[in-house]
Amino acid sequence: MKFLHTMVRVNDLEKSLNFYINQLGLIETKRTDVPKGKFTLIFLATEIGGPEIELTHNWGSTEDYTLGRNFGHLAFEVDNIYHTCDKLMADGLIINRPPRDGHMAFVKSPDGISIELLQKGVSLAPQEPWLSMENQGSW
Repeated sequence: MKFLHTMVRVNDLEKSLNFYINQLGLIETKRTDVPKGKFTLIFLATEIGGPEIELTHNWGSTEDYTLGRNFGHLAFEVDNIYHTCDKLMADGLIINRPPRDGHMAFVKSPDGISIELLQKGVSLAPQEPWLSMENQGSW
C-alpha cells in the first residue's frame, strides 16, 4: 500500500494557493479543471513523487466547509523550525502553537486546517522569543 494524498476543500483558491505554495513552499504537481462538474483539483507536494495534498475548489460554491473531529492536521518536516516560523510570521500568519520546544509548531491554512510543522532530525535548543510566547490561538 502507498499513501497518495489528502483532499481538502478550499473556499478561496487564490488564498489557499498563496498559503501552500508561497508561504509553506509546496509545489504544484498537477491541475485538473472539470467544467462539467464545476470544480478544480490541484495537487501539491514537497517534491515530485512525494505524498500530495489535493485542493478541491468547487466553482461558485458559497458553502462554509466545517472541519469534522475525524480530521486532525497535515504535517510537514522543516529544516529549521525557528526560521520557518519567523518567515510565516513575517508573512502575517499567526503561529497558533509556537515552537517553544524547538521541535513542533502549528499554523492554520486560510480554510482553518491545522498544519503541524516538525523539526527535521534532532530538536533545536529552545530559544527566545519562542520560549516566552503564549499560544496565539487554538490549533
